[in-house]
Amino acid sequence: MGIIRLYEICPEAEKAGIENAVVTGVTDNTAEVKQGSIFVCVKGARFDGHSAAAEMLSKGAVMIVTDHDIKCGKQLVTDNTRLCLARLLNSFYGKPSEKLGLLAVTGTNGKTTTAHFVKHILTTLGKKCGCVGTAGNDTCSGKLKPSQHGTPTVPRATVLYSWLGEMVSNGADYCVMEASSQALDQYRIGDEKIAVAGFTNLTRDHLDYHGTMENYFQAKRRVFTMCKTAVINIDDEYGKRLAREFSDIAVTYSAEGNADYHAEFIRMNATGCSYMLVNEREKTACRVDMNMTGLYNVQNSLCAIAMVTALGFDMTECAKALSNLDGVDGRMNVVYRGDFTVITDYAHTDDALIKVLSTLKPLTKGRLICVFGAAGDRDKEKRPMMARAAEDNADILVITSDNPAHENPDEIIREVMTGISGKKPCRCITDRREAIAYALDTARKDDVIILCGKGHETYQIIGDEYLPFSEKEIVKDIMKRKEN
Repeated sequence: MGIIRLYEICPEAEKAGIENAVVTGVTDNTAEVKQGSIFVCVKGARFDGHSAAAEMLSKGAVMIVTDHDIKCGKQLVTDNTRLCLARLLNSFYGKPSEKLGLLAVTGTNGKTTTAHFVKHILTTLGKKCGCVGTAGNDTCSGKLKPSQHGTPTVPRATVLYSWLGEMVSNGADYCVMEASSQALDQYRIGDEKIAVAGFTNLTRDHLDYHGTMENYFQAKRRVFTMCKTAVINIDDEYGKRLAREFSDIAVTYSAEGNADYHAEFIRMNATGCSYMLVNEREKTACRVDMNMTGLYNVQNSLCAIAMVTALGFDMTECAKALSNLDGVDGRMNVVYRGDFTVITDYAHTDDALIKVLSTLKPLTKGRLICVFGAAGDRDKEKRPMMARAAEDNADILVITSDNPAHENPDEIIREVMTGISGKKPCRCITDRREAIAYALDTARKDDVIILCGKGHETYQIIGDEYLPFSEKEIVKDIMKRKEN
């Protein structure tokens, strides 16, 4: 990057009478401010950046962005400092959002899988596609940027826009990102022009942050005010609402009924599925074969194919591309196969548990053993709902810790247990490694053990610590000891 001056990225600064200067960075983090920085005051849950404005000027900030007059000679007052931060970052990095075809996937469950489907299809079709999401980030540099401990689905705006800039530098054609409700609510994704946005579903989650389902929905909804085409799942009630509200740009999909893109003749087995994809608008159809099972993955694939087709690519070629994808990290991954099978999955809501367990149950010859827990510092009301979902769809339950964070893990388990009726065998083991060992000792021939909640994560959050915890390695270690 060459020398960047303030008026180049923020013409409003000149109108505000702020002196033109060389800009070395844009941030809302006081620790990152240096000579030449633009400091954006953001009011968070624990700290208000406005209180540090004077100190940031003394550190060399060339402009302070505020949401009210703080009597500062270098201030730019705006209604929404979070949105202004995203806009300034986009300009600072050369407006990468205007040079990439942006695709966004939002919803409670299925975002990661759908985003990976989109990336895989575009890559197979010869396009360079970056990716931002829970299971890893790719700026097309040849080396993945794994999600760091505690990193949300969408990182801080300062990180996100630097990654978009990297993608452009690395020759990317597209970027697909998971658009979380909190990222949208906090304007980490600004107000960019998105080519295609996809909606998977909306079920209870993150109400510790949003408070109500309506607030949660409205946060997700914002991404569709930014896109040219909205690909929407109308098997979901909130999806039906979105399709009505954005009828002028909506492309619908369904695995259960009629829609612009819908599935017919669905066939499933333990390791994959196939179906006939029908495009009602074009009156065309093609076969889809996948190495992943579950009706929800049929829905995820419909969403991904419809999204890429909306960019102008051939539907049949998109469908063919999915046939050589083995799976997505942390989503229904088989980590052991012998007399019995062990699978890991990220399912951490009652809806996700229902979908995963109801998919596995008819495919399991023996018993379905579900090991799960609820995360700490998260919506407490969903804990008994998760228990009911597991009890209704599995044969044996092992309730344990997930990421207890700052809560007492035994208390979390007690809250989960309030949803248990006692109709299925259930064991509570706080230590997650011991819980996994118990499930492995309990398993018999043809049983399936599903470890829910951790998925791709290779750590466990206890207090403020991120302790190494890879379920894949733990299963491998326990089974090796048993065999010896």
